[in-house]
Amino acid sequence: MRFLIIGAGGIGGYYGARLQQAGHQVVLAARGEHLAAMQRQGLRVEHQEFRFMQPVRALELAGLRESCVSGDFDLVVLAMKSQATGPLMEALADWLAGSEVPVLSLQNGVDNEPLISAVVGEKRTLGGLAVRIGGHIVAPGLVQADGPAQVIMGSWPQRRPAQADWLEQLRLCFEQAGIPARVAVDIRRELWRKLIINNGVNPLSALSGLDTRSLSHHPQLGRSVYQMMEETAAVAAADGVTLGKTDVDEMYALIRNFDAIKTSMLVDKEKGRELELDAISGAVLRRAEQLGLEVPATRLAHGLLQLRG
Repeated sequence: MRFLIIGAGGIGGYYGARLQQAGHQVVLAARGEHLAAMQRQGLRVEHQEFRFMQPVRALELAGLRESCVSGDFDLVVLAMKSQATGPLMEALADWLAGSEVPVLSLQNGVDNEPLISAVVGEKRTLGGLAVRIGGHIVAPGLVQADGPAQVIMGSWPQRRPAQADWLEQLRLCFEQAGIPARVAVDIRRELWRKLIINNGVNPLSALSGLDTRSLSHHPQLGRSVYQMMEETAAVAAADGVTLGKTDVDEMYALIRNFDAIKTSMLVDKEKGRELELDAISGAVLRRAEQLGLEVPATRLAHGLLQLRG
């Protein structure tokens, strides 16, 4: 298959390397020193079960528009920060209008798919998430990743029988490339379950400097992690998604037993980059306002990070 991965950082770079190693055609869209390094010396990926060091086709967005049409690809994968989704879709709207290529989001948060759908329509929008993976650019052209790195994906906002065969073909493509994959019946529920984890650990890790294992096992902060997970589950009702204690307990156990990793928000804070506050804690706060619910732990962490911003 032919893949375009926009945002070839820790997550996008890892999946792109897996797909290219399996023989698929992959174009990576990136920027800055990381892009320059990939164009000069290729991409290097280090994972406990996977090593990759090959030349790759890496382009900036302007070069992508000049040298490719959207119909050159079978799937566009978005793996950049959530705050870039709106501007990117606006910038590529005319380019994407040239074909019927579907767009798959593998980003944090629950608000990316509406932005994608507004440009390409629901029939071309696929919701997705990367779970049990930690991935970061540790040097230009070098990505380190950890964990099983599963992909969960599905029709957005709800299952479409007409897409079932194509999604199964895509799932098999990922599996054969060494990427565990699952097609979800209800992708919105899956996105919210991941937000339970993201809101539970990302803001507090950025505030404390702790990795996920240290944070979730901390005698005081571990309780705050659970509280912020509970708050996230409660506000999912604003999107018509019902999550309960079982979901919170499952996600809490998952993060406590997963590898000790730095969250994306902690890495961004250390590197002086913009935090995904709006996509994570901001998403919870907006829906809490809609429902008239109090989310004190989330509000405190969000406010403290804004002050540090």
